[in-house]
Amino acid sequence: MTDKQRLVVGPVQPHLQLPSCENTIRTARAPGIQTPGRVLIELRCDGRAPWHLYVPAKIVGTTSVLLAAHALVVGTVLTAKDVTLEQRDLVGLPPGYLDDAGIAVGLTAARAIAGGAILTNQQLLGTQAVQRGQTVTLVADAGGISVRMTGRAMSDGLINQRIKVENLSSGKIVEGIARSPQVVEIVF
Repeated sequence: MTDKQRLVVGPVQPHLQLPSCENTIRTARAPGIQTPGRVLIELRCDGRAPWHLYVPAKIVGTTSVLLAAHALVVGTVLTAKDVTLEQRDLVGLPPGYLDDAGIAVGLTAARAIAGGAILTNQQLLGTQAVQRGQTVTLVADAGGISVRMTGRAMSDGLINQRIKVENLSSGKIVEGIARSPQVVEIVF
């Protein structure tokens, strides 16, 4: 939590009769699946009459979110001018929302994004690694043996994206994963 957020705890069951705690009551976030804006807090008393209680809490406040500064078309590589940071209410934020411009700059819009829309990791793709027609090094590792050969990319590819590459020594088309602008790894 930040200084722009606070917890609203409760309600606590009014009929509960817990013994007085001789030690300091410990608090922790309860394990398990949490929903956005809500948490379950565990209150625990360790002592001669131990007890623990789970209390629902709501996170109220704002957090920084990254927005599209203007409409973005598919394939746009984001720059600092394409994004803006604003404070927004925590309630209703989409899963995977971004809160740091450094994360988004350099990524590519996977689909059209409206100006003012909250940016999420589902809308953006990694940076382009390979361009169609580019000469790349094909790397194949099997059983401790590494083989390298020259290939030609058959399509554009992003980092960690599967692309087809022509092996220039055999003429065969193989599929691999773009690992950098120069390397495509053949995975068996």
